[in-house]
Amino acid sequence: MSVTALRGQIVYLHANPFEHPPEDCLTHHPDGLVIMEDGLITAAGPWAETAPLLPAGTKPVHYPEHLIMPGLIDTHVHYPQLQMIGAYGEQLLEWLNTYTFVTEQQFADRAHADHVAKTFLRELLRAGTTTAMVYCTVHPQSVEAFFAESHRLNTRMIAGKVLMDRNAPGGLLDTAQRGYDESAALIARWHGRGRQMYGVTPRFAPTSTEAQLDAAGALLRENPGVYMQTHLCENPGEVAWVRELFPDRHSYLDVYDHAGLVGPRSVFGHAIHMHEGDFCTCHERGAALAFCPTSNLFLGSGLFRLSDATDPRRPVRVGLGTDVGAGTSLSQLQTLNEAYKVAALSGTRLDAVRAFYLATLGGARALYLDDRLGQVKPGHEADLIVVDPRATPLMTFRTGYCESLTDLLFTLMIMGDDRAIRATWIAGRPVHDRDAP
Repeated sequence: MSVTALRGQIVYLHANPFEHPPEDCLTHHPDGLVIMEDGLITAAGPWAETAPLLPAGTKPVHYPEHLIMPGLIDTHVHYPQLQMIGAYGEQLLEWLNTYTFVTEQQFADRAHADHVAKTFLRELLRAGTTTAMVYCTVHPQSVEAFFAESHRLNTRMIAGKVLMDRNAPGGLLDTAQRGYDESAALIARWHGRGRQMYGVTPRFAPTSTEAQLDAAGALLRENPGVYMQTHLCENPGEVAWVRELFPDRHSYLDVYDHAGLVGPRSVFGHAIHMHEGDFCTCHERGAALAFCPTSNLFLGSGLFRLSDATDPRRPVRVGLGTDVGAGTSLSQLQTLNEAYKVAALSGTRLDAVRAFYLATLGGARALYLDDRLGQVKPGHEADLIVVDPRATPLMTFRTGYCESLTDLLFTLMIMGDDRAIRATWIAGRPVHDRDAP
C-alpha cells in the first residue's frame, strides 16, 4: 500500500479526563502531520518535526483550518432500524411491538438486508463514525449482509445476530439451540476476518429464556475474544417485566451475570435505571455501558447518570451510542449535543474534553480497542476524520468568537452534525469527501 499523509490541526485525547484534569488529557498540534502506511499511522506530530519523515514524492492532503481527529466510535446502534428512525410516539415496549419487530422481519430477505447495510455504513462514514458495535436481526443473512459490506469497505466493526426465543413475533424467533448454532457459524466465518469482529447479541432479557442466555454464555466461553452486547435497565416498565420473568435474580444485571455474560468486552446499552451494586459489578468485571442520550430522550426512558457511572472510586467504562432508530441521528456530534443536556438535567456538566473522550478514546476503551483506536499516534489504525468547524454560515460566525480550543470543540459538539465532517479516512485511504463533486 502506498504512503498517504494528512496535514492540518491535530486534536485527540491521550488520557481519561474523568480521572485526570481535562486540560491535561488533550493533545493538540496546531499545524500537524499524520503519515500512514499499510492501514496504520506510522508518524504523527508537529509539521516541523514530522515533515522530514515523509517519503520522497509523498504530498500530504492539506486541510487548513480543519481538525484532524480519531474516527468516532459508536458503542450501540441497530442497523436494521435505520428505515424507521423518527417513528412517532411510543415508549420502549410499545415502540418495539409497533415499529421495530415489524421492520426487522423484512431482513429475512437478503437483498433488503444488503440494501440497508450499504446505506447504513455509508451514512456512518458520512457522519464520521469509523467503528461501531452493531445489532443485526435474528436472521443470519442480516449479519452476512452487514459484514460483507463492512469487509468491502475495510471498516473495523463489531456485529452479531440477535438472539430471541420468546416474547416476539414468530418471524423473529429462534430457539436456544438454533441461536447458538447460527451464532457459532457466524463467529467461525467472520470473527477476525479482516477487521470484522463478532458480538454475541441476546436482544434483552425479556426476549430470551434462561436456556438461551446460558447458550450465549457458552458462546463467550468457547470463543475467547468475541464480544457481548445487550440492553439493560432502559425503561421502568422493562425493568419491572424482567423482575417478573426472573424472580430468582436480585437485579436486571444479575440475570446476565448468572448466565456468564458480564465481563470484559460486554457492552450494555442504555443502563439508565441501575443501582449502585450494578455499577460496582460492571467496574469489577470490566464491563462497559453505552450512553444513548438521543434515544433515551426520544422514548422518554430517563436520564443516564454519567457522573455516577464514571465515579473515580469505581469507574465504569462508558462509550457513546446513537441507538437508531430510537435515536434520532447517526451523528456523534448531535449525540454529544444531547448528552450535554442529559448531564445538565442530571445536575452535572459535560465539558467538551470529556465529551470527545466518550466519542473517541472512551469508546475505544469500552470496546477494549484502545491499543489501536481512539488516538492519532504511531501504531494505531489510520481511521481518521477531518472536521470543519466552519461547516455552516452560523458556525463560521460563531467560531470567529472562540477564544480557545476547548471553546471551539464545545461549539462543534453543540452546533455540528454530519455537515461538519469534511472527510473520513479508513485504514489510510479516503472513503468520504463532503466536497467531492
